[in-house]
Amino acid sequence: MAAAGPRRSVRGAACRQLLLTLVIFSLAGEACKKVILDVPSKLEADKIIGRVNLEECFRSADLIQSSDPDFRVLSDGSVYTARAVVLSDEKRSFTIWLSDKRKQKQKEVTVLLEHQKKVLKTRHTRETVLRRAKRRWAPIPCSMQENSLGPFPLFLQQVESDAAQNYTVFYSISGRGVDQEPLNLFYIERDTGNLFCTQPVDREEYDVFDLIAYASTADGYSADLPLPLPIRVEDENDNHPVFTEAIYNFEVSESSRLGTTVGVVCATDRDEPDTMHTRLKYSILQQTPRSPGLFSVHPSTGVITTVSHYLDREVVDKYSLIMKVQDMDGQFFGLIGTSTCIITVTDSNDNAPTFRQNAYEAFVEENAFNVEILRIPVEDKDLINTANWRVNFTILKGNENGHFKISTDKETNEGVLCVVKPLNYEENHQVNLEIGVNNEAPFTRDIPRVTALNRALVTVHVRDLDEGPECTPAAQYVRIKENLAVGSKINGYKAYDPETRNGNGLRYKKLHDPKGWITIDEISGSIITSKILDREVETPKNELYNITVLAIDKDNRSCTGTLAVDIEDVNDNPPEILQEYVVICKPKMGYTDILAVDPDEPVHGAPFYFSLPNTSPEISRLWSLTKVNDTAARLSYQKNAGFQEYTIPITVKDRAGQAATKLLRVNLCECTHPAQCRVTSRSAGVVLGKWAILAILLGIALLFSVLLTLVCGVFGATKGKRFPEDLAQQNLIISNTEAPGDDRVCSANGFMTQTANNSSQGFCGTMGSGMKNGGQETIEMMKGGNQTLESCRGAGHHHTLDSCRGGHTEVDNCRYTYSEWHSFTQPRLGEKLHRCNQNEDHVPSQDYVLTYNYEGRGSPAGSVGCCSEKQEEDNLDFLNNLEPKFITLAEACTKR
Repeated sequence: MAAAGPRRSVRGAACRQLLLTLVIFSLAGEACKKVILDVPSKLEADKIIGRVNLEECFRSADLIQSSDPDFRVLSDGSVYTARAVVLSDEKRSFTIWLSDKRKQKQKEVTVLLEHQKKVLKTRHTRETVLRRAKRRWAPIPCSMQENSLGPFPLFLQQVESDAAQNYTVFYSISGRGVDQEPLNLFYIERDTGNLFCTQPVDREEYDVFDLIAYASTADGYSADLPLPLPIRVEDENDNHPVFTEAIYNFEVSESSRLGTTVGVVCATDRDEPDTMHTRLKYSILQQTPRSPGLFSVHPSTGVITTVSHYLDREVVDKYSLIMKVQDMDGQFFGLIGTSTCIITVTDSNDNAPTFRQNAYEAFVEENAFNVEILRIPVEDKDLINTANWRVNFTILKGNENGHFKISTDKETNEGVLCVVKPLNYEENHQVNLEIGVNNEAPFTRDIPRVTALNRALVTVHVRDLDEGPECTPAAQYVRIKENLAVGSKINGYKAYDPETRNGNGLRYKKLHDPKGWITIDEISGSIITSKILDREVETPKNELYNITVLAIDKDNRSCTGTLAVDIEDVNDNPPEILQEYVVICKPKMGYTDILAVDPDEPVHGAPFYFSLPNTSPEISRLWSLTKVNDTAARLSYQKNAGFQEYTIPITVKDRAGQAATKLLRVNLCECTHPAQCRVTSRSAGVVLGKWAILAILLGIALLFSVLLTLVCGVFGATKGKRFPEDLAQQNLIISNTEAPGDDRVCSANGFMTQTANNSSQGFCGTMGSGMKNGGQETIEMMKGGNQTLESCRGAGHHHTLDSCRGGHTEVDNCRYTYSEWHSFTQPRLGEKLHRCNQNEDHVPSQDYVLTYNYEGRGSPAGSVGCCSEKQEEDNLDFLNNLEPKFITLAEACTKR
């Protein structure tokens, strides 16, 4: 099917899509002989009709020519029409000449253009759709002018199907502009296929209409497939370019260099893009103020830049530009749009502050401080209340002693000169200052920051005043050795009168003395020691001892100062051991460390030397000292040391020979941790009040009085009687064994043991030597120590029941019969024994009087009961080498 109608120019891309495909036969050996191109019968000028693969034919060809002037061939093989061509015959051919001038070679390519018409087969009644020919129907691209003036309806083109040659075909269309909005803009004649437009079209609203054409027979069968029929609306320059903003606001610094970008203006055009209708050009129509021209705009991008460095905010702070944009690339017939651009010149620090005058004078009284003496105004043309306008003042010269300070008043931008440190008229009558000024913001132009205009001289005159004494310096130092004799005189604090420059006529008083160690001479200010100075009393020791002194002149004007006394140390303190009491758990702990300190300075302190002075042989044998470091020693015990508390003297000496000895209590205890022994010691200790002690003493006195009466009566009745000879053999016997079977035994310390009340509880007592004081005799009982039980007083008589260890019994002047002695002592001693064998809760004690089994003969050890004599004179070293059968007994007694 072919389409006929008006031919309008279309773009190359649309034409290439609608032309038939180029067919190249690239068979081997025939690539350079013939190329067949299938083309329509009518060809427009400057349109591509196909492409020939020249590289396969002659790759090195540098000259390409066509034998037919109606066609031209490009270097890539594209074949274009040089003018409009109508193919009258079905075939037309021409030759392409390929030449290589360097190699002097030439080849030819024959191009055959074919235009054939295919006829459809006769339709059978059974066929629901007419069969298509080999080629499809296709229209030539169609377009219409935007805002066309008519006449309407406007003929666009004719659509024709090849099936119309054999059948009666009816045409119809659909799509936007027909049965979609905008409705009824296009219609097609049913019989002829002529396509019409009914009214003008705005391209900015509809740029293309994609219609679908249909061809059908009278009986309703489709003659061919639906045909897409695009109708393009050709653009007309009917829209003015418009700026994106009516008024643009930009800022530029007055110190900007040439070419600085100020801002960018932009315009839009609704016409077709990438055409002359939308090619815009920018320009500046007018600048206000007019002269000089300071800005330019790039014609294509709309970028506004500076073209002069004469921007000065202090002269002109705002510019107004009338911007123009024109389409058609700025040609005179192009459409125009305008906008306003406001450019504000921002301030830069391009003006230095200046003083209004070069010299100033000010007056101040001496000793005045924190007072304002002068205000210095300055001028600056930059924008007020900005960093470019605010200033900083600096004292360049004359303030080496720090008497002055200058600041800026933020409201007035003035310099405020103040005296912050008192001036002394006697030292300087006037002071010359040089003041400089600059802005807070850095300067932007290349000129010196400090010129003759931003410096000023200030002369400050000091007025004299009659003033009191001066304590200068406020703190004066003196060095005194500690332990200096009372009444020693040392130079003290010195003040002076600023008018006379000496201290004549001044009086001194002591305001504060922490320890009251010194007094001060009222006239000379010298200090006198009133007490012994002790450096170690001061806390901390290395600080100075400060004394506050008051100096007064004749007019009672005064000043205060500090006399700092550095107390020089002497070696007046020996080292001191820190511990008083230590616990050593045997055998877990083999030693304990002894620490010492010296309150004197280090030159008189460590290293310390520890030693055991001339002590008892037992201490020297069981204990030893070794050095740990300069301030500590290690106290160790021998393995044979017994469990008890030892009092060990230890001497410690410093490097200068100052020494001290301390008695250290060392508890050698069977424990795993020292705290266990301390708890045991505390629980064993019993503290009695004064009333309890008094009650005990009264009870003992009463008991003594009763016993005295009884003993004296018995003594008078039996005077002259003697004990039987066998009495000693029955009651006081010598035995080296503890064999059972006899209820009367003698313990290892020689005291008699008697069974009482048929119980397992025993009695152990001593009838001691008795003090020969008026015939007093004493019967004693032991429970870990000696306790007086009873006494009797006989006139001029003394009796002794000594130890049985010697194998004899002494009875002076009188003897008792066994029955008399037994009847007198047995009930009373049994009762006392029963009471002593109970603890505080009246529960029988587990270890008071014990009965032991037979241990064999020859044992060197005595009894291990509670009544054993603890301070036996015999040597106990044999306990360290017991026979195996006694080791278990020794361990059991030790644990108890």
